[in-house]
Amino acid sequence: MTSAVFITGAAAGIGRAVALEFAHQGWFVGAGDLDEVGLASLKAEIGEARCFTTALNVTDAKQWNKALAAFTKVSGGRLDVLVNNAGILSAGAFHEIPLTRHQQIIDINVNGVLAGCHAAYPYLVKTPKSVVINMASASAIYGQPGLASYSTSKFAVRGLTEALDSEWAVQGIRVKSIWPLFVQTNMVTGLGNMPSVKSLGIKLNSDDVARAVWYAANDRGATSPVHYPVGLQTKVLSLAVKLSPAWMSRWINQRMTSD
Repeated sequence: MTSAVFITGAAAGIGRAVALEFAHQGWFVGAGDLDEVGLASLKAEIGEARCFTTALNVTDAKQWNKALAAFTKVSGGRLDVLVNNAGILSAGAFHEIPLTRHQQIIDINVNGVLAGCHAAYPYLVKTPKSVVINMASASAIYGQPGLASYSTSKFAVRGLTEALDSEWAVQGIRVKSIWPLFVQTNMVTGLGNMPSVKSLGIKLNSDDVARAVWYAANDRGATSPVHYPVGLQTKVLSLAVKLSPAWMSRWINQRMTSD
């Protein structure tokens, strides 16, 4: 039976690249997004027989339940992989960004992942060796100035991933997260003047992250990690924070993010 993956934020950017990667590997693809035009073009590219699309607000539990019920009806009841990719970002001084926008970032980036994991559990537990992939970020390594609420949201995703990977191990469900640095997508439009972008650049594209998601989803070894840094820069930063004393991690972060 064909394996099945459901991806949020799949109409464009990283989510679309992930959908195309899994489709290329022969999987049945489910795609959720608010951008129905983008979803329609994705279905046309993959092929209607191999792709299910649905409008989805990831913060709405009822929409999640409806979407996954409909998806599993056409996937043969399978949910081998859930990819919680949908997310938003605003950059700038914390006090200059409206509180409502900070709250929206947390709602989509954190509560959307919570709702997705909760709704997906009954299907994951019925599918042997199922996996959840949560899109985190290099911003989950150390809190990033100028990206305070976004970084906060990714630390929350990191914590949820670790907790559920341990909690759901007895059911044979793995939960993992992907940590890219800046990726060339619409999300980073307008971030070119950020000190961290100036110092580190934008080295990754959507296909790089999609390949990392594919690898993590199929990395089932006993010693496979929970978190997957994407790209050399993220791997170096992650290792540096692990090995450095707190004051040095803070200094490195300040050096990278100051003008």
